[in-house]
Amino acid sequence: MTPPAAGAPARPLLAGRAAVVVVYTAAMCMNGLDSTIVNPALFTIAEDFGRPVSAANAVETAFLVGLAVGLPVAGWLGDRYGVKRVFLGSLAAFTLASALCAAAPGLGALAAARAVQGVAGGLLTPVGMTLLFRAFAPHERAGLGRVLIVPTALMPALGPPLGGFLTEHLSWHWLFLVNVPIGVAALVTGLAGLRAEAEPPAGHFDTTGFLLATPGLGLLSYALGFGPAHGWSSPGVAFGGLAGLLLLGAAVRHQLRAEEPLVDVRLLADRAYGAATWLALLTSAGLMGALFALPLLYQAALGASALDAGLSVFPEALGLMAASQVVDRLLPRFGPRRLARPALLLAALVLAALGFAENPWAVRALMFAVGLVLGTAVLTVQIAGFADVPPPAMGRAMGLFTIVRTLGGALGIAAAAAVIGALGDDAGSAGPYRVALLGTAGLVAVGVLVAQRLPVEPPAPPPPED
Repeated sequence: MTPPAAGAPARPLLAGRAAVVVVYTAAMCMNGLDSTIVNPALFTIAEDFGRPVSAANAVETAFLVGLAVGLPVAGWLGDRYGVKRVFLGSLAAFTLASALCAAAPGLGALAAARAVQGVAGGLLTPVGMTLLFRAFAPHERAGLGRVLIVPTALMPALGPPLGGFLTEHLSWHWLFLVNVPIGVAALVTGLAGLRAEAEPPAGHFDTTGFLLATPGLGLLSYALGFGPAHGWSSPGVAFGGLAGLLLLGAAVRHQLRAEEPLVDVRLLADRAYGAATWLALLTSAGLMGALFALPLLYQAALGASALDAGLSVFPEALGLMAASQVVDRLLPRFGPRRLARPALLLAALVLAALGFAENPWAVRALMFAVGLVLGTAVLTVQIAGFADVPPPAMGRAMGLFTIVRTLGGALGIAAAAAVIGALGDDAGSAGPYRVALLGTAGLVAVGVLVAQRLPVEPPAPPPPED
């Protein structure tokens, strides 16, 4: 092996596509973990600051609202300043905000730092996916399943048990400190190994769309987050939900008419991308609703502890990781439609069966099956939906996809909580939780019809160059 010439710059250890995969995975693991790791520590955080637990909920609400603020502008910022620059800038902001969270002197400062984390996380997800999908051609993306599944499935599932362990044996400050060395290492790797690419013209910033979509998403996220606990008729929740819906309706109307919209909802007219986006909403709503309702059912029907109930859903993450291997092997053989439709139907049946499983090992086996079959469908849909999206449109397409998927998860949790609240959540009664799980199964079953719009043939490799 010939050594580099004297004076030549040293080649980074990781560069090109390897650097994209490593940096993307590290950043998304941080983001995915932070979406769930704080929940078990809210009581301890409130106690440390001498505040009620209800006040500590502001820590999570600030993160969700910040996420909603960052998502709509991600695509435009990537086009305007470059995907690499925006991704690494968001990663730096997320890492710094994590350090500020750990050092927060009070609840207000912690909530403010969590809001910054949320904004940075809202930018990281769609911009990071754009970076990843640009690096791999459509026919190569089936192999990305094992990369996509770790941050999107394993990390959120690992969050609650890890958060409880760190809070109990160290302190809640470590929930945020764990991000700092990972973030710094990923940032250094990205600066050295990622390549900047020519971006499409960003056009003018859609100020009207921003002023409508951003507060609309923020207010709706606030209402969905607080509605189940505070009541849907409470003034803050009712106003937030109604105002959010009105603003989002006005935002969609504006986006359809604008020459250069902030979020191009017209992309939904594309058959494959539109189907994939609506399927992302349905599957995210079904999965997040089930992950909300199942631990409550497990405690109501079996008298399990909160820790046992939380651990009972963890096999779902293992099933999702196995799904990446399934998609890698079966998508090129069967194509998106023939793989997604039976997977969605099986997922709906398994979710329905969960409502009637009372044996702990049966619950764990069914949760693994949920992860396997629903994960197969989700990965297939995501790969198929972006197969024909041209690179210039990738940033905004990914931003819209992420917004819809995020709202789907929030809607699924809110719907499950609303069903449980309406039917009564008395201890010892499993009925309301079973109905909620049947509702999540119904959402996924609707996806079988939507999946009819997916392509039949798998993504084809590009023709050989002359």
